[in-house]
Amino acid sequence: MNGQHPGFRGKLQSWLELQPVQNGIIALIIVNAIVLGLDTSAALMAGWGWLINGLDRIILGLFVLEIVARLYVHRLRFFRDPWSVFDFAVVAIALLPAAGPFAVLRALRILRVLRLLSSIPSMRRMVGGLLSAIPGLGAVFGMLGLFFYMGAVVATNLFGERFPEWFGSMGKTAYTLFQVMTLESWSMGIARPVLVEYPWAWLFFVPFILIATFTLLNLFVGVIVSALQAEHDAERTLTENARQKQLHDDLLALHKDLAELKELIARQAK
Repeated sequence: MNGQHPGFRGKLQSWLELQPVQNGIIALIIVNAIVLGLDTSAALMAGWGWLINGLDRIILGLFVLEIVARLYVHRLRFFRDPWSVFDFAVVAIALLPAAGPFAVLRALRILRVLRLLSSIPSMRRMVGGLLSAIPGLGAVFGMLGLFFYMGAVVATNLFGERFPEWFGSMGKTAYTLFQVMTLESWSMGIARPVLVEYPWAWLFFVPFILIATFTLLNLFVGVIVSALQAEHDAERTLTENARQKQLHDDLLALHKDLAELKELIARQAK
């Protein structure tokens, strides 16, 4: 019996890694996302709730079986892979009770859709690039936070007396400046009313937008793009190295075959 386990694990691992199986998991995730969306419709639940809930339970059961199979195949190595741990956590959250005081956990079932991130290689690369950008983004966030704090202090002191609903406190001012930074109704909604009372207020708003919106936000985007490009280049390098290694192995095999053929011809000549 023990001797059969490794063989069975190997076959199970090969089956789990088949492309049709992986595509099936992706299809289940997409169907589950649609089912969870239908679950938000009171009219549909009134007539088809039994079918929607049944599909949700069946898909969750299949997810559980897949995680169990992967745990059986990889054992403790399963928890060394961050994506496997992510899948395990998402499915485990869905198994938590969602009744009574835990009813809010019912909404967390939608987290199962995030399994697409681990199932689709291009999405995994995207997440990897974003994670590698975190150190650079931290610096950008720090600069943006420092600039926002300075702007909030200045704007509260300058405009807080006449416009307390926008600049009456640090919190209100920070939210107003965030609206200005996103260019959402910043001119007609905020800047022009302030300009009526303070004609020189453009000296504050124009530099703030130039720095916050067109400089720091573009720097934020630039860090992400640079990280994604680095991730893409690293993957391309790994692919090229793997291709070169395969070519090297093929050449060694060909050289060995030629040597054996040469030896065979020499023996026949004798």
